Amino acid sequence: MRAGHAAPAVVPIGSDADLAWVRQQVRQAAAELGFGLVQQTKLVTAASELARNTLVHGGGGQVRITPLDTGRSQGLRLAFVDTGPGIRDLEQAMTDGYTSGGGLGLGLSGAKRLVHEFEVDSRPGEGTTVTVTAWATPVPPSRPGAL
Repeated sequence: MRAGHAAPAVVPIGSDADLAWVRQQVRQAAAELGFGLVQQTKLVTAASELARNTLVHGGGGQVRITPLDTGRSQGLRLAFVDTGPGIRDLEQAMTDGYTSGGGLGLGLSGAKRLVHEFEVDSRPGEGTTVTVTAWATPVPPSRPGAL
């Protein structure tokens, strides 16, 4: 399998119950790709924030979960897609502490810090797609005689 050639799993986001399903599916996919526990937790946390944004601000949508394999590294790409109102001021929305929904204001900026690649495509009145990618870091081989 090469990067981008795996068929994505599509998970709907239309209710609070779907948010739990998204977290479960992301954790399972990350574990299968060899992500360590800390990496899994970071990716699941980012996915949880972005799924909630998709539901609350985008009116629902879906996430496409795509495993990646470059031949040297394995990763996971998550694309959160909605057809909601879009983000009017992306720069403001990416600012730590900014919130339009009464939360802590760490959704987009917090998710960005938890992944390796982060991209937002938003058009007012048409919707938003937030795509994040995280890569599994292989554990270095142990040295002979090391404890």
